[in-house]
Amino acid sequence: MTVENERLRTLWKQYAPRYDRDMVRLERMLLDDGRAWVCGQVKGEVLEVAIGSGRNLEFYPAGISVTGLDLSPEMLELARKHAAALGREVELREGEAHAMPFPDGSFDTVVCTLGLCSVPDHRAVIAEMYRVLRPGGRLLLLDHVGSHHRLILLWQRLLEKSMLRQCGDHQTRRPFPLVKQAGFIIEHQERRKLGVVERVAARKPEA
Repeated sequence: MTVENERLRTLWKQYAPRYDRDMVRLERMLLDDGRAWVCGQVKGEVLEVAIGSGRNLEFYPAGISVTGLDLSPEMLELARKHAAALGREVELREGEAHAMPFPDGSFDTVVCTLGLCSVPDHRAVIAEMYRVLRPGGRLLLLDHVGSHHRLILLWQRLLEKSMLRQCGDHQTRRPFPLVKQAGFIIEHQERRKLGVVERVAARKPEA
């Protein structure tokens, strides 16, 4: 995973300058109010995994403590500028989501939007999310996933080849079963946009 992450760092260094511009159209088509849905449910100390350029920052409630983790220093710099423009304090950390630099039980909420699609091993990342959450803490996910419609899934598989080369972006993953396997209690799950977008809210069991 470390070797693959080094490749991804290089890809994101090249892609970062145009990321926000590219995301505007994609979010308009796919996400609806997804970012607001995720960020409106957070409580306490929040970890955002794969914070990217900080597109969620404007949606967090006032008074929430946010730590952002990302693999790419270029994307973290964009997030830093975004936070400054919003007048928002956020701790930004560079690191791998497969081995997060935080002790067990560090956060009340873990957020990840459009992030599990672009890590080498999303099963390992979900296990790390479970580890760093406190007992009773919540996991909130928003991502594009493999559709349950066969023709759309076929198109996604074809698109995936070019997207993996461009930015390591998987098109056909479905994290939801892995969330259940990791031991989370599922509170909400829904698929939208012909099954291409999934929202998940889950809770780590109390100790």
